[in-house]
Amino acid sequence: MSTTIDVPESSKAAKAVSVATPIRPGGWKKGIAIVDFVLRLGAIAAALGAATTMATADQTLPFFTQFFQFEASYDSFTTFQFFVITMALVGGYLVLSLPLSIVTIIRPYAVGPRLFLIILDTVFLTLATASAASAAAVVYVAHNGNQDSNWLAICNQFGDFCAQTSGAVVSSLVAVVVLVLLIVMSALALGKH
Repeated sequence: MSTTIDVPESSKAAKAVSVATPIRPGGWKKGIAIVDFVLRLGAIAAALGAATTMATADQTLPFFTQFFQFEASYDSFTTFQFFVITMALVGGYLVLSLPLSIVTIIRPYAVGPRLFLIILDTVFLTLATASAASAAAVVYVAHNGNQDSNWLAICNQFGDFCAQTSGAVVSSLVAVVVLVLLIVMSALALGKH
């Protein structure tokens, strides 16, 4: 006597083999490289915007006659001149770093371009931070003065000039934050394999 066991169709369907989806080459490192490229574009806009805004900061107040006037201009302050030069350099560097950023998108596991970008990003982060901090100190004194040094606040008279310089400092600080993010992301991409 032979016994046969009938297996219902529903249990056969339950034994279907699942197919694993292949992992895309590059994966999360490619994603970091794309975000790196986009952040670089934002940092370019912030750095060059800061340099342009500061370089065009100028206001003249007439005093009694046209021949005797008070003027506030970025080139009257060496700190602001340093700011314009360094922000222009940072913006220029970021433009020149875009091809290397594209290389990291194409070759997400390449170590050389990422390491080179980390080193140069750190150098230009230092420049951007130094110029932003020094310009922020001058803008603070322009807004508030300093009683101990007998420095008067000039922003009551030169409102447009102070608004432009304050905007330039804020824009430069945005570029500094983006550069910090770029360094951290590149370090994370280098650290994990």
